[in-house]
Amino acid sequence: MTALMIQGCGSNVGKSLLVAGLCRAARRRGLSVAPFKPQNMSNNAAVTVDGGEIGRAQALQALACGLEPLTDMNPVLLKPETDTGAQVIVQGRRRATVRARDYAALKPELMASVLESFGRLRAAHELVIVEGAGSPAEVNLRRGDIANMGFARAADVPVILAGDIDRGGVIAQVVGTQAVLDPEDAAMVAGFLVNKFRGDPSLFDDGYRLIEARTGWRGFGVLPYFADAARLPAEDALDIGQGTRGGALKVACLALSRIANFDDLDPLKAEPAVSLTMVRAGQPIPGDCDLVILPGTKSTVGDLAFLRAQGWDIDLAAHVRRGGAVLGICGGYQMLGRVIADPDGIEGVAGETGGLGLLDVVTVMSAEKRLTRTSAIHAASGAAMEGYEIHIGRTEGPDRARPFAMVDGAPEGAVSADGRIMGSYLHGMFTGDAFRAAFLGGLGAASVAGYGQGVEAVLDALADHMEAHLDVAGLLALAR
Repeated sequence: MTALMIQGCGSNVGKSLLVAGLCRAARRRGLSVAPFKPQNMSNNAAVTVDGGEIGRAQALQALACGLEPLTDMNPVLLKPETDTGAQVIVQGRRRATVRARDYAALKPELMASVLESFGRLRAAHELVIVEGAGSPAEVNLRRGDIANMGFARAADVPVILAGDIDRGGVIAQVVGTQAVLDPEDAAMVAGFLVNKFRGDPSLFDDGYRLIEARTGWRGFGVLPYFADAARLPAEDALDIGQGTRGGALKVACLALSRIANFDDLDPLKAEPAVSLTMVRAGQPIPGDCDLVILPGTKSTVGDLAFLRAQGWDIDLAAHVRRGGAVLGICGGYQMLGRVIADPDGIEGVAGETGGLGLLDVVTVMSAEKRLTRTSAIHAASGAAMEGYEIHIGRTEGPDRARPFAMVDGAPEGAVSADGRIMGSYLHGMFTGDAFRAAFLGGLGAASVAGYGQGVEAVLDALADHMEAHLDVAGLLALAR
């Protein structure tokens, strides 16, 4: 029935985490609460229970609420395909692919869908906690805005502004945001909070009071840096970090330019027996790694060219000659084949592109996107698997006779004759403890069970952290 919105002084100030923590805190108070983000931009999507896709952060926030993710939780999702264009997903389904300069003309049409989805959530729950996008200080984008103040005013939702002290200049962030906002937009702001403080928060007392005095806004606290955030699924590819060190099993993942659905890596990062390395542009694939992962991508053909430009195709060939294993997931699976055919130019220029040739399969792209949650059985071990598919294209060929998994008795994915090259369309496969243990065991590493329980524990710890340092009761009382 009521709602509260967290907006940020900039991108990556911690809005997603703040919303997740507030959702968990509200749930623990016995409230029926749901997350909402009018517009998100991310190639890390989640498949929803109602058969669409939303940003991965909203799926984590839904988990914090004890809910299954729904398309209404993120009615507009932008999935960048190039530096200047993105696929527009509306209420879980692809609407169009547009250039950035043309998206502004489309936004007014999207507000109706945003408000429709928000209305359904608001009617179904006692509280909806809304996450903004970027910053309302980007006033050059205010016309037709559906993500920040445009939404807040249309839906009459009070706003809390979050500043990030970790990157410096937080006083200017908050005071400056008020200075550039239209007075009617500024009137929607009910207060502010300061996020990611390192050290003794009392050292910022004077700065905190200065912000209150200059803005007239109520402060809701200074939140110390929450280090365990790294144990939660990342939404932004920039948040993947450099991986982990210490485990005997060395895994390298290629940081493709359009990497997508990289939450596949999160359970591996949590394994003490695994050392995970993100191989960045210009870096070679480590010669001592045991497994190389080719992750999902929003542009298979484009990222195949990117891969070759780094010389990773040569490194992969050497890795295979040394007896190393390779796992391609979704777009990475497509790259492992002999050919990627795109007769209709779905990803760009129509035609065929030679693959890496490590699997004897061929992929044909088509406009139809497969979006589904999937239960499967790992063919090599018999372990149960849970995952999701979110891809275009169909892959066939002789190596499909050796499937990676079985889905309802039908083969899924492909494996080379020696068993060392594996491809699958199943994202999220490592979340399940049984399969992850079986897969890592096949590579000679032991697994620690309880990944899902670990995420739940971090969400509880996040809520505790916020309760200890912020006026959470005051924040929730603002909702209307």
